[in-house]
Amino acid sequence: MVTARRIPVGLSTASVYPENTEAAFRFAADLDYDGVELMVWADPVSQDPGAVQRLVRKYGIPVLAVHVPCLLISQRVWGADPVAKLGRSVEAAEILGASTVVVHPPFRWQRRYAEGFVEQVKTLEQGSHVSVSVENMYPMRADVLFRDRGAHRLRRRGGPGPAVSAYSPSLDPTDTGFDHYTLDLSHTATAGMDALALAERMGQGLNHLHLADGRGSSVDEHMIPGAGDQPCAEVCRRLAASDFAGQVVLEVSTQSARTRSERSVMLGRALSFARKHLDRPAQSAITTRPEHPRAAGVARIPGADVPVPGGADVPVPGGADVPVPGGEDVSESADSGSEHRDA
Repeated sequence: MVTARRIPVGLSTASVYPENTEAAFRFAADLDYDGVELMVWADPVSQDPGAVQRLVRKYGIPVLAVHVPCLLISQRVWGADPVAKLGRSVEAAEILGASTVVVHPPFRWQRRYAEGFVEQVKTLEQGSHVSVSVENMYPMRADVLFRDRGAHRLRRRGGPGPAVSAYSPSLDPTDTGFDHYTLDLSHTATAGMDALALAERMGQGLNHLHLADGRGSSVDEHMIPGAGDQPCAEVCRRLAASDFAGQVVLEVSTQSARTRSERSVMLGRALSFARKHLDRPAQSAITTRPEHPRAAGVARIPGADVPVPGGADVPVPGGADVPVPGGEDVSESADSGSEHRDA
C-alpha cells in the first residue's frame, strides 16, 4: 500500500558554501525547507551538537540527517579514527533527533575500518533509532585531465572509461548489501551509472536521496536538479508513487552565486523542483514535518525574492573529492577551481 505522507525535503548545510552552518539554517527557514542535513566538517558549529541544537531552536528548523565527516578534506574532523567518527555521528543524530546518518563506503587504505564496516553499521542500527544509510560514490577518472570535455567523452564511450575506485570493496554499496542506502544523483552522473537501475537495486533500502544533477563530467558537479542529464524528476516521481518514507535532501553547489540573493534564488529553485516532482495526492497527503515552531524573530535574507537576471539557471561548477591546495578544509560544495568535495 502506497503511503500518502508528504516527503520531507531538506537542505544540506554544504549547499551554502562558502557560508557557514548557521547560514544554511537561515536559508532553510527563509525558503521553507522541511529541515537540514548537517554536514559535519571544519565549521566548529557543525561539530558541536549543543550549538546545532541552539540553531534548531533559533530558526525552527529540525535536523533530518547527519553526514559523517568522511570526506578526504575532513579526515581530521572528530579525530582520525573513522570507526569512532561513525559512532559519534550516530550519537549526534540521536541528540539532534535526526533519523538518518549518511556515510560513504570506506576508503581502500582504511583497512581495519573496511573489514569491520558492515558489522559496525549493523550494530549501530540495532542499538539506536537511527538508520545508517550508505551512499553510492564515483571513481577517480583518468579523463579528469580533459575536464572541459569529460562529459562528452563519457557520452561517446558510454561510460567513464579508465578509472580507479578509492572505495572498499566497491563504490556501489549494493555490491555489499546494507539495510539502508543513500542515492546521490550527482555521483551517478560522474560514475556513468544508470541512476534508475541503481535505485531499483537499492529497493526498499533506499531511504535517503541526495537530489542534485550532473552532466557526466569527470568531476562531481552537484548541479541544481534539472540543469544536467540525470533522471532527477523520474526518480522523484517514482519515490512519490512508492512507499518511500525517507527524506530528500538538496545537496547542490551554489558557489557560483555572486550574492546571497542569487544563492537564495538557486536554493529556492531547487526546492520548487523537488516539491513539484515529489508531490503526492493532495486529498490524502499528510505532512510529517517535525513540529518545531518557527521562531518569530527569524532573520530574513535581504533581497531573497530578487530573481537572477534573466531568470536563467546559474551554472554550478563542481569538482572532485581531492585535498585543497594548502590543506584548507572546505565543504562538499565548491567552485570550479577547487571542485566539489566527495559529497
